[in-house]
Order: sequence, then structure tokens, then C-alpha cells
Amino acid sequence: MHNSLLPDFIVKWVDVGIFVVNRDMEITLWNHFMARHSEQSADQVIGRNLFACFPDLPETWLAKKIQSVFLLKNFAFTSWEQRPYLFRFPHNRPITGGGDFMYQNCTFLPVKNDSNEVDSVCITLMDVTDVAFTQTLLKEALDSLGESSNRDGLTGIYNRRYLDKHIAIEFDRARRYGEPFSFILFDLDHFKRVNDSYGHLGGDEVLREIAQHVGSMLRTTDTIGRYGGEEFGIILPSTSLEDACFLAERVRQAIAQTPVPFQDTQIKVSISMGVSEFKSSQPNYEQLINEADQALYASKEAGRNRVTSYPLELQSA
Repeated sequence: MHNSLLPDFIVKWVDVGIFVVNRDMEITLWNHFMARHSEQSADQVIGRNLFACFPDLPETWLAKKIQSVFLLKNFAFTSWEQRPYLFRFPHNRPITGGGDFMYQNCTFLPVKNDSNEVDSVCITLMDVTDVAFTQTLLKEALDSLGESSNRDGLTGIYNRRYLDKHIAIEFDRARRYGEPFSFILFDLDHFKRVNDSYGHLGGDEVLREIAQHVGSMLRTTDTIGRYGGEEFGIILPSTSLEDACFLAERVRQAIAQTPVPFQDTQIKVSISMGVSEFKSSQPNYEQLINEADQALYASKEAGRNRVTSYPLELQSA
């Protein structure tokens, strides 16, 4: 092969999409990669408007991108993470691999004439499907790992580490915007008796059922977590003390009226609850938790199966 033909041969057969458009968006070069994946040969598209040939292209975005190269006379780049694909080309991955079309990285290069003016733009398109799938799977694995580190292994709800982090965020938000914000601490009454009577399997089942039952009664904006042992916390954004106590009483009644099925028996359970509300005078979120804890202790001292708010005021018996 003659050396002068080598660049044309590479452009034609390299396993990268290469095509060129002029200022009128007419296609002037269309290599084998583009022809194979688009099922449109060079003879079919050269001399025609790019968007007339491929109406599925994001015309507004792509035309602006190409025009910027003409204007600035510099190359531009778009990765699959910014825009997954330009052309809806099929990929060679299994259907179960995810993604409907080939993931593509695109480079936009100015093509200058003898007068050093840009008269065309060359777009290269690289198939990065394998890279994209690998990175996506890795991200999902890391997200899953991060999520699992925030979850309590027994109940599946959030753990104390996440609860503390989230309550700190809500505390700062309430302070910044002056919104109401309440917190509930509750634990199971006489939980040691449950373990002694039904074993740890029975105790574990009670904890799981209580977590799921209470969680089902909350709004999507609320957050429930296991604070440790048989103690749980509920974060209630945009909620006054009065409304938080109303919710707590509903939850208390629901738990008291719904025994937990275990093997061939029903385990009767009750909970004691303490409720506190954000106040601008509180120095930090730990004070909010401490006030809820004091209210919870007051519920236990008053006979359990009760709701108490802070400042200490018995809500129900």
C-alpha cells in the first residue's frame, strides 16, 4: 500500500466513528464505522443534511455544539457521563447488561482550509459501552455498600450512625429557616421479658415487626432508625410538637393493639415514647435528643405504654 493512501485507509476502516459536516450541516465524510452502525452508507448520506438523515439526533444541542467549534476554532468533547449517546446505535452487550444503545464519547474537531479558516467540523465517536457498563456496575456496588453501612442489619431500617447524621442536618436546616422540627425516641416495654419468654428469635421478630409497622405509618419525609437495642428514633421534619405528639399517640395505640405473630403464638407489645421539638435556644442537636430521652424516661417512670413530651408533660396513659 502506498504511504499517501494510509491516512484515508485508517479513517475509513478504524473502529471509531468519524464523520464531517460543513457549515450547512451537510455530511462530507462518513466512514465505515458510521455506515455499519447506522445502516446508512456513505453514498446515501454524503451531501445531505445531517439532521434530515438522522431525525433522532438531539438537533438543538448538537447544532449548538458544532457551531461553537466553528466560532471558537477549538475542539470540544462530550463524554457518555454527560450524554450517554449521540446516535442510537445498538451495542454488542447482552440485553441484561443494561442500556438501550451504545454508550459514546464524542470529540468535535475544527477542520481548517488553506486560509486557516474553519470550514468543517470533524466528529469522532468512540464506543465506550464496556467502560460505561463497568463503571455503572461499580457505582451501583459502591452505592449499595454505602447504603448497607447506613442500615441496621436486623430490622433493615436506618442505624444510629445514619440517624445522628440526618438529625444534625435537619437541626441545621430548622435553625437556618426557622421551620418546626420534632424528634421521637421510643423503646419496647419489658423487652427482657419478651426475650426470656420467647427466646432471642422471638425478640428479634418483635424488633423487626415493630420497625416495619411504625415505618409504614410515617410520611416519606420522615426517618425512622434503630438507636440501639430496643430503642428507636423518628425524625419528623416540618412538624410541630403538637403534631409529633399526635403521631406518637397513634403509633403507641397501633402497637398496643397489634400483637406480633411468632410461631404459634401472639406476642403482646407496648412502647414508651418521648417527644421533643427544635428550639432556637438549643445549642446543638444532642440537646434535642437529650430532651426526647428525658421525656422517654418520664414515660417509663409513669408506668410505661405512654407518650410524654418535653418540657415533661404526660400525653397519654
